[in-house]
Amino acid sequence: MAEKGLFQTSDLVPLLAERGVHLSREQVFRLVTQPPQRLSMDTFAALCDVLGCTPNDLIEVVAVAEQVAKTASAARRAAGWAPARPQRTTIRRPEGL
Repeated sequence: MAEKGLFQTSDLVPLLAERGVHLSREQVFRLVTQPPQRLSMDTFAALCDVLGCTPNDLIEVVAVAEQVAKTASAARRAAGWAPARPQRTTIRRPEGL
């Protein structure tokens, strides 16, 4: 951003709007200061266009070896437990109705 003379996140709001991406000042601030959990391709393309860069300039891929915690149902299946099967219900009406 600094290379393009953009020193405040609010400077991006009108530039993104020119490209059809309408974000609030708060959304743009979070986009710039925190790694986004989700980012639309339209927003990503507009950012690349505004900043004059490629997607590779904005994204750094880091592989992390992390063990994922298993859910209780996955652990039960691994231990040989079968999932509970639904039972048919019988509805009995009182006599005389």
